[in-house]
Amino acid sequence: MKRLRRMALILMLTYLALCGIMYWTQRSFLYFPQPATGSSGPERILDLRVDDVRVRVSVRNREGADALVYFGGNAEDVTRSLDDYAQAFPDHAIYMLHYRGYGGSTGAPSEAALHRDAKVLLDLVKSRHSRVMLVGRSLGSGVAVRLAAENPVERLVLITPYDSIVNVGREQFPWLPVGWLLKDRFESVRWAPAVKARTLILMAERDEIIAAERTRALHRTFASGVASLEVVPGADHNSIMGSTGVFGRMR
Repeated sequence: MKRLRRMALILMLTYLALCGIMYWTQRSFLYFPQPATGSSGPERILDLRVDDVRVRVSVRNREGADALVYFGGNAEDVTRSLDDYAQAFPDHAIYMLHYRGYGGSTGAPSEAALHRDAKVLLDLVKSRHSRVMLVGRSLGSGVAVRLAAENPVERLVLITPYDSIVNVGREQFPWLPVGWLLKDRFESVRWAPAVKARTLILMAERDEIIAAERTRALHRTFASGVASLEVVPGADHNSIMGSTGVFGRMR
């Protein structure tokens, strides 16, 4: 009996230690900062100052009313997407946020920091353009949904989005009390009901990262008639933007 109690204690302490490790290292599982890359063409860098941090934005300048603001995935170098969006939206100015720690931005990423930076960027864009479209991919969908809920925008496009990182984490780590441990929760289901902008949700048919139910659960929380859900056949989480007709759907 003593031996069983000792083993149970060891298992409990081991489990608590694992929970502690996951708590203190959790952001290394959520954010994968990418370095700055060289680029050519119509792109330039805009530097924003937020909380004494330099936040970089890749920009394709265009005069006029229309602008597109892009929030990328957790391991994305957004400069690699700039040319594709420039070709797909030739009449739009394009702004692509480099999260803190990514692409030359200083500081460290967190949910609160990303939301602050996104708001500063949106305010700047709206001072230059009257019609703003937000695009959020994967992790960035959580940034875009909240931004659209709190600020009027023309349109919202979500690519491989989720209802909340909490639910994604529960599926990936079913043995952990994820709901208690997570600092950065990106609960898009909390914000989606307040979105009034016409919204398109693009779901990859073979998404191996975000389960279909996570995307469908998000879709169900939008007000009636606001959001449409389209499945991109044959696409997985990372290949979706290379699928035929994806940019056409977004336009």
